[in-house]
Amino acid sequence: MNVIEIKNLTKNYGNARGITDVSFNVCEGEIFGFIGPNGAGKSTTIRTLLSLIYPTSGSATIFGKDCVKFGPEIKKEIGYLPSEVFYYDNMKVIDLLKYSASFYKKDCNERINELAKIMDLDLNKKIDDLSFGNKKKVGIVQGLLHSPKLIILDEPTSGLDPLMQQRFFELLEEENKKGVTILLSSHILSEVQRLCTRVAIIKEGKIIKLDKISTLQENNHKEFKIEVKSKIADSYFKLNGVTNLSIKGNLISFLFSGDINFIMKKISEIKISNLWIEEPDLEEIFMHYYEKED
Repeated sequence: MNVIEIKNLTKNYGNARGITDVSFNVCEGEIFGFIGPNGAGKSTTIRTLLSLIYPTSGSATIFGKDCVKFGPEIKKEIGYLPSEVFYYDNMKVIDLLKYSASFYKKDCNERINELAKIMDLDLNKKIDDLSFGNKKKVGIVQGLLHSPKLIILDEPTSGLDPLMQQRFFELLEEENKKGVTILLSSHILSEVQRLCTRVAIIKEGKIIKLDKISTLQENNHKEFKIEVKSKIADSYFKLNGVTNLSIKGNLISFLFSGDINFIMKKISEIKISNLWIEEPDLEEIFMHYYEKED
Protein backbone atom coordinates (compact mmCIF):
# COMPACT_ATOMS: atom_id res chain seq x y z
CA MET A 1 0.00 0.00 0.00
CA ASN A 2 1.20 3.49 -0.86
CA VAL A 3 0.82 6.00 1.95
CA ILE A 4 1.85 8.86 -0.38
CA GLU A 5 1.17 9.02 -4.11
CA ILE A 6 2.29 12.05 -6.11
CA LYS A 7 1.47 12.22 -9.83
CA ASN A 8 2.75 14.94 -12.17
CA LEU A 9 2.60 17.50 -9.39
CA THR A 10 3.34 21.00 -10.67
CA LYS A 11 3.46 24.32 -8.86
CA ASN A 12 4.17 27.48 -10.86
CA TYR A 13 5.21 30.79 -9.33
CA GLY A 14 5.06 32.89 -12.47
CA ASN A 15 8.64 33.66 -13.47
CA ALA A 16 10.06 31.97 -10.37
CA ARG A 17 10.77 28.23 -10.51
CA GLY A 18 8.51 25.87 -8.58
CA ILE A 19 8.17 22.15 -9.34
CA THR A 20 7.29 20.41 -12.61
CA ASP A 21 5.70 16.97 -13.10
CA VAL A 22 6.99 15.57 -9.81
CA SER A 23 5.93 11.94 -9.38
CA PHE A 24 6.81 9.36 -6.73
CA ASN A 25 5.18 7.21 -4.08
CA VAL A 26 6.06 6.25 -0.53
CA CYS A 27 5.10 2.78 0.67
CA GLU A 28 3.59 2.03 4.05
CA GLY A 29 6.31 1.49 6.67
CA GLU A 30 9.04 2.93 4.44
CA ILE A 31 11.63 5.60 5.22
CA PHE A 32 11.85 7.46 1.93
CA GLY A 33 14.55 10.00 1.13
CA PHE A 34 13.94 13.17 -0.87
CA ILE A 35 17.22 14.87 -1.69
CA GLY A 36 18.50 17.86 -3.56
CA PRO A 37 20.40 21.07 -2.83
CA ASN A 38 18.71 24.09 -1.32
CA GLY A 39 16.29 25.59 -3.83
CA ALA A 40 15.77 22.38 -5.79
CA GLY A 41 12.04 22.14 -4.95
CA LYS A 42 11.94 19.88 -1.88
CA SER A 43 10.03 22.27 0.40
CA THR A 44 7.65 23.31 -2.38
CA THR A 45 6.78 19.66 -2.99
CA ILE A 46 6.17 19.04 0.71
CA ARG A 47 4.09 22.19 1.20
CA THR A 48 1.98 21.26 -1.82
CA LEU A 49 1.63 17.72 -0.49
CA LEU A 50 0.38 19.12 2.83
CA SER A 51 -1.99 21.54 1.00
CA LEU A 52 -0.25 24.48 2.64
CA ILE A 53 -0.04 25.72 -0.93
CA TYR A 54 -2.17 24.46 -3.82
CA PRO A 55 -0.83 22.76 -6.96
CA THR A 56 -1.07 24.31 -10.39
CA SER A 57 -1.69 20.84 -11.82
CA GLY A 58 -1.21 17.18 -10.98
CA SER A 59 -2.40 15.35 -7.90
CA ALA A 60 -1.25 14.08 -4.52
CA THR A 61 -2.88 11.64 -2.13
CA ILE A 62 -2.08 10.59 1.41
CA PHE A 63 -3.71 7.45 2.86
CA GLY A 64 -5.55 7.22 -0.47
CA LYS A 65 -7.27 10.59 0.00
CA ASP A 66 -6.80 13.71 -2.09
CA CYS A 67 -4.55 16.15 -0.23
CA VAL A 68 -6.60 19.22 -1.13
CA LYS A 69 -10.11 17.83 -0.62
CA PHE A 70 -9.34 15.98 2.60
CA GLY A 71 -6.52 18.14 3.98
CA PRO A 72 -7.86 18.70 7.53
CA GLU A 73 -8.78 15.03 7.97
CA ILE A 74 -5.43 13.76 6.68
CA LYS A 75 -3.39 16.12 8.86
CA LYS A 76 -4.70 14.44 12.03
CA GLU A 77 -2.47 11.45 11.21
CA ILE A 78 0.58 13.40 10.00
CA GLY A 79 3.53 14.71 11.98
CA TYR A 80 5.29 17.56 10.15
CA LEU A 81 8.57 19.27 10.96
CA PRO A 82 9.30 22.25 8.68
CA SER A 83 12.81 23.39 7.89
CA GLU A 84 12.30 26.51 10.01
CA VAL A 85 10.14 26.74 13.13
CA PHE A 86 8.50 29.89 14.48
CA TYR A 87 6.57 30.18 17.74
CA TYR A 88 4.90 32.63 20.11
CA ASP A 89 7.90 33.78 22.13
CA ASN A 90 6.09 34.42 25.42
CA MET A 91 4.65 30.92 25.72
CA LYS A 92 6.27 28.22 27.79
CA VAL A 93 7.28 25.09 25.91
CA ILE A 94 4.78 22.92 27.80
CA ASP A 95 1.93 25.36 27.10
CA LEU A 96 2.74 25.38 23.40
CA LEU A 97 2.84 21.59 23.26
CA LYS A 98 -0.43 21.21 25.17
CA TYR A 99 -2.00 23.74 22.81
CA SER A 100 -0.78 21.68 19.85
CA ALA A 101 -2.08 18.48 21.45
CA SER A 102 -5.54 20.01 21.85
CA PHE A 103 -6.05 19.86 18.08
CA TYR A 104 -5.89 16.07 18.15
CA LYS A 105 -8.48 15.61 20.92
CA LYS A 106 -6.39 13.01 22.76
CA ASP A 107 -4.33 12.92 25.94
CA CYS A 108 -0.74 13.45 24.81
CA ASN A 109 0.81 14.34 28.20
CA GLU A 110 2.66 11.06 28.66
CA ARG A 111 3.99 11.17 25.11
CA ILE A 112 5.11 14.79 25.50
CA ASN A 113 7.10 13.93 28.62
CA GLU A 114 8.61 10.86 26.95
CA LEU A 115 9.75 12.81 23.88
CA ALA A 116 11.05 15.74 25.95
CA LYS A 117 13.20 13.34 27.96
CA ILE A 118 14.63 11.73 24.82
CA MET A 119 15.43 15.12 23.27
CA ASP A 120 16.64 16.68 26.55
CA LEU A 121 14.08 19.49 26.27
CA ASP A 122 13.18 21.70 29.25
CA LEU A 123 9.39 21.99 29.14
CA ASN A 124 9.24 24.89 31.58
CA LYS A 125 11.35 27.35 29.62
CA LYS A 126 9.88 30.18 27.58
CA ILE A 127 10.20 29.87 23.81
CA ASP A 128 11.97 33.24 23.73
CA ASP A 129 14.77 31.87 25.93
CA LEU A 130 15.52 28.89 23.68
CA SER A 131 18.42 28.57 21.26
CA PHE A 132 17.75 27.70 17.62
CA GLY A 133 18.65 24.07 18.35
CA ASN A 134 16.24 23.85 21.29
CA LYS A 135 13.47 25.40 19.21
CA LYS A 136 14.10 22.61 16.70
CA LYS A 137 13.65 20.10 19.54
CA VAL A 138 10.28 21.71 20.31
CA GLY A 139 9.35 21.18 16.65
CA ILE A 140 10.33 17.51 16.85
CA VAL A 141 8.24 16.91 19.97
CA GLN A 142 5.35 18.89 18.48
CA GLY A 143 5.45 16.79 15.31
CA LEU A 144 5.44 13.44 17.12
CA LEU A 145 3.34 14.06 20.25
CA HIS A 146 0.13 12.66 18.72
CA SER A 147 1.80 9.42 17.50
CA PRO A 148 1.20 10.06 13.78
CA LYS A 149 1.07 7.32 11.15
CA LEU A 150 3.11 9.43 8.72
CA ILE A 151 6.03 11.71 9.59
CA ILE A 152 7.16 14.34 7.06
CA LEU A 153 10.51 15.98 7.81
CA ASP A 154 11.98 18.94 5.94
CA GLU A 155 15.68 19.45 6.75
CA PRO A 156 15.05 18.16 10.29
CA THR A 157 18.54 18.23 11.83
CA SER A 158 19.57 21.84 11.17
CA GLY A 159 20.49 23.36 14.52
CA LEU A 160 20.84 20.04 16.35
CA ASP A 161 24.23 19.12 17.80
CA PRO A 162 25.68 15.68 16.90
CA LEU A 163 24.42 14.03 20.10
CA MET A 164 20.87 15.25 19.53
CA GLN A 165 21.05 14.22 15.87
CA GLN A 166 21.97 10.70 16.98
CA ARG A 167 19.08 10.59 19.46
CA PHE A 168 16.72 11.91 16.82
CA PHE A 169 17.78 9.24 14.31
CA GLU A 170 17.27 6.55 16.94
CA LEU A 171 13.84 7.97 17.70
CA LEU A 172 12.88 7.85 14.01
CA GLU A 173 14.12 4.27 13.72
CA GLU A 174 12.00 3.29 16.74
CA GLU A 175 8.94 4.96 15.24
CA ASN A 176 9.55 3.18 11.95
CA LYS A 177 9.73 -0.18 13.75
CA LYS A 178 6.20 0.53 15.00
CA GLY A 179 5.06 0.79 11.37
CA VAL A 180 5.25 4.57 10.97
CA THR A 181 6.00 5.80 7.43
CA ILE A 182 8.60 8.57 7.09
CA LEU A 183 9.36 11.03 4.29
CA LEU A 184 12.76 12.62 4.93
CA SER A 185 13.75 15.64 2.88
CA SER A 186 17.38 16.66 3.25
CA HIS A 187 20.48 17.97 1.50
CA ILE A 188 22.66 16.13 4.07
CA LEU A 189 23.29 12.91 2.23
CA SER A 190 24.72 10.92 5.15
CA GLU A 191 21.35 11.22 6.92
CA VAL A 192 19.48 9.82 3.94
CA GLN A 193 22.02 7.04 3.42
CA ARG A 194 21.72 5.95 7.05
CA LEU A 195 17.93 5.94 7.34
CA CYS A 196 16.34 5.48 3.93
CA THR A 197 15.73 2.50 1.66
CA ARG A 198 14.67 4.46 -1.44
CA VAL A 199 15.42 7.96 -2.61
CA ALA A 200 14.21 10.53 -5.13
CA ILE A 201 16.73 13.07 -6.40
CA ILE A 202 15.30 16.44 -7.42
CA LYS A 203 17.01 19.13 -9.45
CA GLU A 204 15.56 22.49 -10.52
CA GLY A 205 12.04 21.35 -9.67
CA LYS A 206 12.19 18.03 -11.54
CA ILE A 207 12.84 14.45 -10.38
CA ILE A 208 15.98 13.21 -12.12
CA LYS A 209 16.34 9.82 -10.39
CA LEU A 210 14.18 7.52 -8.28
CA ASP A 211 15.57 4.22 -7.02
CA LYS A 212 16.65 2.10 -4.08
CA ILE A 213 19.79 3.39 -2.42
CA SER A 214 21.33 -0.09 -2.71
CA THR A 215 20.66 -0.11 -6.46
CA LEU A 216 22.13 3.36 -6.90
CA GLN A 217 25.27 2.17 -5.16
CA GLU A 218 25.51 -1.07 -7.14
CA ASN A 219 24.93 0.49 -10.56
CA ASN A 220 27.24 3.41 -10.18
CA HIS A 221 30.92 4.12 -9.89
CA LYS A 222 33.14 1.96 -7.76
CA GLU A 223 36.19 3.48 -6.18
CA PHE A 224 39.50 1.74 -6.91
CA LYS A 225 42.77 2.24 -5.05
CA ILE A 226 45.76 0.29 -6.31
CA GLU A 227 49.27 0.06 -4.93
CA VAL A 228 51.61 -1.04 -7.72
CA LYS A 229 55.04 -2.61 -7.30
CA SER A 230 56.63 -0.41 -9.94
CA LYS A 231 55.55 2.78 -11.63
CA ILE A 232 53.34 2.45 -14.70
CA ALA A 233 52.62 4.83 -17.57
CA ASP A 234 50.26 7.67 -16.72
CA SER A 235 48.10 6.67 -19.68
CA TYR A 236 47.57 3.05 -18.52
CA PHE A 237 44.25 3.74 -16.79
CA LYS A 238 43.06 6.50 -19.10
CA LEU A 239 40.15 4.37 -20.26
CA ASN A 240 36.44 4.69 -20.98
CA GLY A 241 34.58 4.56 -17.67
CA VAL A 242 37.52 5.82 -15.60
CA THR A 243 37.19 9.22 -13.92
CA ASN A 244 38.95 11.10 -11.11
CA LEU A 245 42.23 9.38 -11.98
CA SER A 246 45.05 10.18 -9.55
CA ILE A 247 48.60 8.80 -9.66
CA LYS A 248 50.89 9.61 -6.73
CA GLY A 249 54.02 7.53 -6.81
CA ASN A 250 53.00 3.89 -6.55
CA LEU A 251 49.44 4.67 -5.44
CA ILE A 252 46.73 4.94 -8.09
CA SER A 253 43.10 5.84 -7.44
CA PHE A 254 40.09 6.35 -9.71
CA LEU A 255 36.35 5.88 -10.05
CA PHE A 256 35.11 3.31 -12.53
CA SER A 257 31.71 2.75 -14.11
CA GLY A 258 31.24 -0.08 -16.59
CA ASP A 259 32.03 -3.78 -17.01
CA ILE A 260 33.88 -4.79 -13.85
CA ASN A 261 35.52 -7.71 -15.70
CA PHE A 262 37.17 -5.29 -18.12
CA ILE A 263 38.85 -3.22 -15.41
CA MET A 264 39.84 -6.30 -13.40
CA LYS A 265 41.54 -7.76 -16.48
CA LYS A 266 43.42 -4.50 -16.92
CA ILE A 267 44.57 -4.61 -13.29
CA SER A 268 45.62 -8.27 -13.59
CA GLU A 269 48.13 -7.36 -16.29
CA ILE A 270 50.30 -5.29 -13.93
CA LYS A 271 52.16 -6.21 -10.73
CA ILE A 272 50.32 -4.89 -7.68
CA SER A 273 51.01 -4.91 -3.93
CA ASN A 274 47.51 -4.12 -2.78
CA LEU A 275 44.01 -3.39 -4.06
CA TRP A 276 40.99 -1.69 -2.50
CA ILE A 277 37.53 -1.57 -4.12
CA GLU A 278 34.89 0.45 -2.32
CA GLU A 279 31.24 1.30 -2.91
CA PRO A 280 30.67 5.01 -3.42
CA ASP A 281 28.75 6.88 -0.76
CA LEU A 282 25.52 8.66 -1.56
CA GLU A 283 27.27 11.99 -2.00
CA GLU A 284 29.39 10.64 -4.86
CA ILE A 285 26.26 9.17 -6.47
CA PHE A 286 24.37 12.42 -6.01
CA MET A 287 27.11 14.48 -7.64
CA HIS A 288 27.34 11.97 -10.46
CA TYR A 289 23.67 12.44 -11.34
CA TYR A 290 23.85 16.22 -11.04
CA GLU A 291 26.95 16.39 -13.27
CA LYS A 292 25.39 13.98 -15.76
CA GLU A 293 22.27 16.15 -15.99
CA ASP A 294 24.41 19.26 -16.51
